[in-house]
Amino acid sequence: MEKSSMESREEEKESRRKVLWKIFVSTLYLSAFTFGGGYVIVTLMKKKFVDEYHWIGEDEMLDLVAIAQSSPGAIAVNGAIVVGYKLLGIPGALVAILGTILPPFVIIAAISVCYNVFRSNFFVAQMLSGMQAGVGAVIASVTYDMGAPIVKEKDPMSLVIMLGAFLAACILEINVVYIVIVCGLIGLVRTLLSKRRSGK
Repeated sequence: MEKSSMESREEEKESRRKVLWKIFVSTLYLSAFTFGGGYVIVTLMKKKFVDEYHWIGEDEMLDLVAIAQSSPGAIAVNGAIVVGYKLLGIPGALVAILGTILPPFVIIAAISVCYNVFRSNFFVAQMLSGMQAGVGAVIASVTYDMGAPIVKEKDPMSLVIMLGAFLAACILEINVVYIVIVCGLIGLVRTLLSKRRSGK
């Protein structure tokens, strides 16, 4: 019994190590090859952690993105923290942070040394201009991937919240922080009302 229990613990430790390594490699890869900011890395995280590894569900991914967006700091790092924490607690979060911040730290440190050369280089400027167009397409893809499940649910209130948030951000140009807070409060009120009705 003791031997099998020890073997089981060893297998569990080995499994945790493998998952930690996968988290590190995945976040390192995503961070190293993602251009265009946090929203771009979110869709790549979804493809890696939801579609490929099946570690979390789509609904959970949406919740994690909402948490990352509503927290201070870069959404890429916040997203990595919440995904890592969801999978393996504090060790998972720390490994995800390390994997996410390492590539930008190294790249920015290297670029800062040669900044004056990069700033005036025609080819670098053109390359970055082309990347901007690609990043726009990726962000549009993120919007579609995350909005489609909400539309398919056909919940009128969710659709109103989504449309209202879009109009507030794009037309009225209200700060995203306020939009996220208001949407969170609406969600809280909806949940409390739903529980009260079900209690009756």
